[in-house]
Formats: sequence, structure tokens, C-alpha cells
Amino acid sequence: MARKKVRTFIILLTLVIQLLFLSAIFIEKLQSNYTPIVIIFLCLLILVSYIKAPIHHRTNLYEHILIVIWIPAGALTCYFLNHSYHLGPVISAGIVGTTASFIPVINKKSTYLKQLPATFYCGAFIGMTSLTIASTVYFVLAASFFAGVLLLVSKSLFNGLGGKLGTVAFTAVTITSFLFFLLFKK
Repeated sequence: MARKKVRTFIILLTLVIQLLFLSAIFIEKLQSNYTPIVIIFLCLLILVSYIKAPIHHRTNLYEHILIVIWIPAGALTCYFLNHSYHLGPVISAGIVGTTASFIPVINKKSTYLKQLPATFYCGAFIGMTSLTIASTVYFVLAASFFAGVLLLVSKSLFNGLGGKLGTVAFTAVTITSFLFFLLFKK
């Protein structure tokens, strides 16, 4: 029963964050009389996709905790490549993702190593965050923690739908930004 409540909360949290994000984009970029209609239409489309899409599967309910500890490694590597070496967010994430894709070659029979590239890549999405939002390593570590928690509880959610890792990272960065704003506002 508690797992069902956690899953429902994660789905609703993701839905609300996506709707707020899309609304902000359209309000900022689409200054016309049709903006509210477009936002309502997109909200309905997203809601229908959440209801109709098979976003929950009963297998593999929770990811092993030792998998998500690699999210900070991917996030920090991408963060430093992006900001210290000025490679840019896309190239930095590409380097992290490509490098991580070779990890399963170390032991092709290991199911643990086969799961690491996705975890590193989820962290790379956090490392792509702009310095105006993620100004310190502590922010990246906090966002990595939230991404790990979200990835753990959402393992059986959104299977087969593209963008899960980016959505998890985006949600984690949004939560961290909100908490840092509340805790450290000047």
C-alpha cells in the first residue's frame, strides 16, 4: 500500500513539474491571446498520455541502492567538464555517456555493470545545469541525491517511454533549486 502511494506521488509530482515547465515556456515565448488555450490543450494531452500510456510495470520494482550511488559520479564529471574545461553541456554529457557505455565491457556477465551507463547518464543530465542554477558542487551533490531517490522509487514507472532519465534529473534539479531558494535566499 505504501509503495502504491509513493508511485502515485511520483507520477503526480512529475506531471505537475512538466505542466509548470511547459506553461512557463509558453507564457514566456508565446505572447498571444491563444496562450491559455495552447497551455490547456498541452496539459490535456499530457494528462491523457499519463492515463493511457503503460507507465507502470510490476517487474523490477526497486533499483538496487548500489546502482544510484553512481549518479553523483556522472553529475560531477559532466559538471567539471562543462564548467572547468568549458566543453559545453552537450559535449560534456556526450563524453560522460559515451565513456559510461563501455563500463559493461569490463565484465559482460555482470548485471550490475550493465545498469551503470544509464545511471551515469542520468547524473550527466544534472551536470549539464547552468552555473546560474547550479553554482556549487553542493548543489550538484544535492540534486544527485534527489535523482537517486527518484530513480529508486520510479524504477517500475515510465518503462518504455523515452526521457525518463532526463525527467528524473530535471525533477531533482527543480526540487534542489526550490530547497536551496528556501534555505539560502538572501
